[in-house]
Amino acid sequence: MIRQTPFQRLRSHAILWVIALIFTAPFVWLVSTSLKSLAQACLADPHLFRPFGSIEEAIARLRAIPGIGEWTAQYIALRAARDPDAFPASDLGLQRGAALRLGERPSAKVLLRHAERWRPFRAYAAEHLWAADAAGEQKAP
Repeated sequence: MIRQTPFQRLRSHAILWVIALIFTAPFVWLVSTSLKSLAQACLADPHLFRPFGSIEEAIARLRAIPGIGEWTAQYIALRAARDPDAFPASDLGLQRGAALRLGERPSAKVLLRHAERWRPFRAYAAEHLWAADAAGEQKAP
């Protein structure tokens, strides 16, 4: 078995994320522009997907890439950079998972305010909310 270095594993995750983005995005032109910008940023900074300072600094660095919005930056920070405080509050799955507890689906702003109490481990809360959403979907008739 060939062992991968941590950078190779990170790059593999980033490639899988990019492939998933290509196949799930509704606007091919916009996605291709975003992917081109992301690829250029990766070439310019090989450490782009590594943990970097605070979550705010990491998100700002990712958001500086053309075509990368808040959700994408948070998701990259959560998955590729493995930042334990990343939290894509506008994610529909997180909102639906929270709705099971709150009684109604919160807006991204409300969910983000609610998630402040989970700092600095909001990424773990996100995993639980996604799991709650999946479990709630399975129970639905």
